[in-house]
Amino acid sequence: MRGLAAITATVVMLGGAPAQAQDAPPANPAPAATEAVTPPPSVVPPPPPPPGDWRTVAAENLLVIDTTKGRVLVELAPLAAPLHVERIRLLSRAGFYDGVAWHRVIDWFMAQTGDPLGTGEGQSWHPDLVAEFTFRRAADTPFVPVAQPQGALVGFMGSLPVQTQPDAAMALTDDRMVHGWGLYCPGVAGMARDEAVNSANSQFFLMRQAYPALEKRYTVWGAVVSGLDVVRAIKVGDGANGMVTAEPDRMTRVRIASDLPEAERPTVQVMDPASQAFRDLVTRTRAEKGADFSVCDIVLPSNVG
Repeated sequence: MRGLAAITATVVMLGGAPAQAQDAPPANPAPAATEAVTPPPSVVPPPPPPPGDWRTVAAENLLVIDTTKGRVLVELAPLAAPLHVERIRLLSRAGFYDGVAWHRVIDWFMAQTGDPLGTGEGQSWHPDLVAEFTFRRAADTPFVPVAQPQGALVGFMGSLPVQTQPDAAMALTDDRMVHGWGLYCPGVAGMARDEAVNSANSQFFLMRQAYPALEKRYTVWGAVVSGLDVVRAIKVGDGANGMVTAEPDRMTRVRIASDLPEAERPTVQVMDPASQAFRDLVTRTRAEKGADFSVCDIVLPSNVG
């Protein structure tokens, strides 16, 4: 049984056997967010940031997921989950994910795949992984805070939204490091598992919307930097607990960008959290959201070449 184990009555099991109905998201969710929203004529998008405000995603950390709905590009986060990132690289290089179905998809929640059986019960031939729900952050870890709730910092580590203990706490630890963990914002990539903590293997999910109840319960290993619209367009399940019973969408090919021939290799530039453009983006988003502001409201612009 592979998936989101039922953590509480409000958390959905991501993986194998379907969770009970009471573990599913609300019965009357908000309308699907798959349709493009056209801004009113008076809204003028901000100009693109100048060249120095972008960073290029390393090819060895760029996962290229081609699907029947289009292409999704995920930036891997080895600083947050080195074991899980290495497993994704290993399986992608072996062609393990090619042709595998998106077998469980719940709108306003997530899209799950990685099971060669397509039932939620399958996995790779490799041993299960030790959980990496949190990571250790040092003073030189590339982290940019955007908010400081009481006793914590939230911000970005590359393209990954994270929460961490404050820098001041580093003086109190033997290794001069503090805990951090990925936040389940839209586009964040997590690893499915059974109820056993150390049971993640090959199944993973991409968030269609934010779902903070998963945080520090399921390993975060990356974030979508292009193609969130594709993730939200994947066919939603029509069976119990989001299982897709007929003609699911599929991953047609999954590769690490550095393994592709140069002519086929996409390049992605993402707004650098260390840039002035990012600080301006945070300021605008805070002003728009007011008291409802969340780090999940910040969408990093990207350019794909």
